[in-house]
Amino acid sequence: MKIMLACNAGMSTSILVNKMVDIAASKGKDYKIWAMNQTQIKQYLGDFDVLLLGPQIRHSFKRINEMVGDVAKVAIIDPVAYGTANGEKVIEQAEELLK
Repeated sequence: MKIMLACNAGMSTSILVNKMVDIAASKGKDYKIWAMNQTQIKQYLGDFDVLLLGPQIRHSFKRINEMVGDVAKVAIIDPVAYGTANGEKVIEQAEELLK
């Protein structure tokens, strides 16, 4: 699975990405996980299965979801999981989206 996280600058999600990568590796899951600035989403269309948005850009969900269309699943990261950098919970959220 390819999971891209997006926020205002791609920096705050980087901490969460590191946790997610560690969790995925410890469970033997071959996931590609990375973070980008929300302005770069369009250039990566087709490169990700799941796009998770930082809660701070929740106001952009509708616009981003329409832009992504059927190419991938889009959701807002659970705010508690985001705030606590709970990589395991965010991976579970991504997996649920693809069920």
